[in-house]
Amino acid sequence: MTTPSNAGRFSPQAVIRRKRDGEELHADEIRRFVAGVTDGTVAPAQLGAFTMATYLNGMTPEETMSLVLAMRDSGSTIDWRDHGVDPRLVVEKHSSGGVGDEKVTLLVVPILAALGLVVPNMSAWGLDYCPGECDMLDAVPGYVAQPRLAEFAGIVARTGGGISGPTPDLAPADTEIFRVRDVSATVESVPLIAGSILSKKLSVSPSGVVISVGCGDGAFMHTLDEARSLAIAMRDVLTRVGIPSVLLITDLESVLGTSVGSAVEMLEVVDFLTGAARDRRVRELVEALCVEALVLTGRVADAARGAELVAEALSSGAAAAKFDEILHAQGGPAGFTERAADILPAAAVVRPVHAGSDGWLAGMNTTEVGLTLVQLGGGRVEPGAAIDVTVGFTGFAQIGDPLDESHPICVLHARSEEEWEAAAARLRAAMSVSDTSVPQAGSIVRERWEGSPA
Repeated sequence: MTTPSNAGRFSPQAVIRRKRDGEELHADEIRRFVAGVTDGTVAPAQLGAFTMATYLNGMTPEETMSLVLAMRDSGSTIDWRDHGVDPRLVVEKHSSGGVGDEKVTLLVVPILAALGLVVPNMSAWGLDYCPGECDMLDAVPGYVAQPRLAEFAGIVARTGGGISGPTPDLAPADTEIFRVRDVSATVESVPLIAGSILSKKLSVSPSGVVISVGCGDGAFMHTLDEARSLAIAMRDVLTRVGIPSVLLITDLESVLGTSVGSAVEMLEVVDFLTGAARDRRVRELVEALCVEALVLTGRVADAARGAELVAEALSSGAAAAKFDEILHAQGGPAGFTERAADILPAAAVVRPVHAGSDGWLAGMNTTEVGLTLVQLGGGRVEPGAAIDVTVGFTGFAQIGDPLDESHPICVLHARSEEEWEAAAARLRAAMSVSDTSVPQAGSIVRERWEGSPA
């Protein structure tokens, strides 16, 4: 039996050696290692070695839970009773990422807040070919994406919702660990993904969590097995810490919704909330997540009643009004949904992209769509890099749609003619066109996993 390295002076290399050799780490070893990441006593090289050892050897459910809790406890947590909020109404929502998927959070938060739940959403900026929610919010003039902890908690208590990026107050270890994962080829590690996601979620003390795990060419998890592995890992951690959860594995083989890019996706969010336009698959996913949250917190007794309330929040304008309230509380302009097209910045060159031949859209290389956004300047390859919030794609064709002179692949928003031409060529090459009609994409939800603590 191996003696844990939790007595006497802490040795990061001893922890690394045990994980390198495939041994199970003790909770105290993980806690002290993560504390060392935060206070600087664990060197970046040591952290890189640890993340690679974890990537290669994985973690047991117990280790993953210990990692999540250690990362959560590297910063502060929120006690909602201090803010006059019933903790039973607090719910968190997360998406594991995908091309076009980030808009879903910005829809779920105001809908649930309009229905009486409290949604302190911890979001992020994007990386590689998957944009993030905070990239969209950066297009809104004045919006403060990283408010101080007390300010954020106050906004959420007052409005029912808030959307914040990573802050020095909440799970700060995640920032350091993610930076090293990004440059050490360990981003895909399931325990490290779970640690990053759940440490931030648990820092805002939710009573329930709903998560969509994207699966397919447009997601970080490309296969169903990969998505299922991540969903089960997160479910098991949440179950072990006593928080009920629902995780939906979603089909992201194609662009979700009709737009990709910061400002243009904000316009799609506004159109959805106001009823101007609602993509079928986006609506299916938004409704599913909202209903799961309403049932999870006991706000409704069954899914049918939850679906009725979601429809009412949208048709009455309550969800749009709540979105305006939340944006304004975090520094955005008042009445955003009424003036979004005038408020948001726009690209210099806006023109449709047509396929090389007429037919029906049969498939797409969705990763290439995301990488084309990066090429345009609308995504990043390094954390913290600046992006252009004006570029992107609107009116994106869906699987089974006709492609001809009247029906383009999309409308491309670029900074220059040269960039428009290069991006258009790349998009055409990423599309598969059939000369016979093909069926529309089916249900977006592929699997459902539920965690119910005993």
